Amino acid sequence: MEFEVSYSLDNEQQFWDELDDIVSANCESHELIDNALRLYLSFTTKFKPEYLQSETEVKKCSYCLLASPLVAAHREYVRRQFVYCLLQEDDLPTLHLAAAFLRYDGTDGTGEANKNDETFEMMQAEGVFPRLVELIQNHNVQEDTGLHQLLLILLYEMSRIQRLSWEDLTSVDDTFVLYLFQIIEAVSDDANDPYHSHVINVLLVLNEQYMVASTTRANANHPSPTNRVIKALSTHGMTYKTFGSDLILMLNRETETSLQLLILKLFFLLFQSPSTAEYFYTNDLHVLVDVIIRNLLDLPSEDAAAAALRHTYLRVLHPILANSQISRPPHYKRDDINHLLHILATSGSHFAPIDPTTLRLVRRCQTVPWLQPTVSVDSNSDAYIRSNSHSDSEGGVGAPETPTSPSQEKDSAIGNGQRELARRMLGMGVKGAGESTMSIVEVAAHMERPGVQTPSRGRET
Repeated sequence: MEFEVSYSLDNEQQFWDELDDIVSANCESHELIDNALRLYLSFTTKFKPEYLQSETEVKKCSYCLLASPLVAAHREYVRRQFVYCLLQEDDLPTLHLAAAFLRYDGTDGTGEANKNDETFEMMQAEGVFPRLVELIQNHNVQEDTGLHQLLLILLYEMSRIQRLSWEDLTSVDDTFVLYLFQIIEAVSDDANDPYHSHVINVLLVLNEQYMVASTTRANANHPSPTNRVIKALSTHGMTYKTFGSDLILMLNRETETSLQLLILKLFFLLFQSPSTAEYFYTNDLHVLVDVIIRNLLDLPSEDAAAAALRHTYLRVLHPILANSQISRPPHYKRDDINHLLHILATSGSHFAPIDPTTLRLVRRCQTVPWLQPTVSVDSNSDAYIRSNSHSDSEGGVGAPETPTSPSQEKDSAIGNGQRELARRMLGMGVKGAGESTMSIVEVAAHMERPGVQTPSRGRET
């Protein structure tokens, strides 16, 4: 660093008093602002081992600057200087303070709601994403747990509010994704370890970015990038089972709609492909079915957001029923599932008059052969479902052949004509997966602002 600090402090209060003086400087020119920021970084990094040992203290330090007249008068300029610092600096304490400022500048400090999307938009525009991918894999950074977690949080936050560029996505390679899975497996004995949520969130948001890119961006100049999250699980799924168990646990506890959607999108793709359809332990799969049943029944009837989320849950439920090990006897909670689908398909006491999309998706689930009372499925035939499947716009896997309307024939043609798009999105062949591209597009497009809580029938009463 260019700025030397010769302070001698006797106690913690002196540190905070001196920091307050530094950030309260009156700066009218860019040169004076730069000097103040250099002094801030030099002072805080010098005394970081003594007074900024915990993330709570680092957060307090960041808020001292964020609440200062300096930032109030020149916020965009100060923000940009910290972005440049993150891009160019290699000193770990300096990186830590710069990353902390950007994290708390962009969120309210809890990560539950974004206050300043401009922070993460600026980071993306300045090319910070590949830099974060690089730093997260740096061995020295990995030794600094607080910094490493901050970088994971920044990567997640900037990726969930905007579309990443093709260059951003191609900076992620198999090594990076497998490293993230290895972190989860390494701390598998502690489900509450902070790394679990931070790393899983990164994997979830990367999967969503791949989905969106593959349904909207494919062209000759920028072919759709391989979904490296799905690819890793298709080739190394047996090694990284903890991730699947943690996902189900997260969905069971999560009340934020955007995070539920991220989890459901990954489930949707996993149960689409024969190579990942049986990734989950059977007991975990049973828990997942229980969670989906409960959440579908808990969503209030007269709420547009709840209806959209209900559609996503149903789109995920269908490939679970059709392609996972639950499709073989003994069929888990067959009566409960049929009862749920009956409730959703009728205007009974639980729901208002059903919307057409929900009805279509429910009927799609009901076509799964093992839910039919007269259909007997051979428990030794893994290929039964897939060998009897066909694809239409919202039709079912293994649905009986019935006369189709002109609109259904059109939808079927669309689905059959776009299978290559699904292949690109998954990053692997999905022949026989039995799911239409139209459903894939619908699931990929369903998004919600961070911080919005999922509507709940229980919370209405």
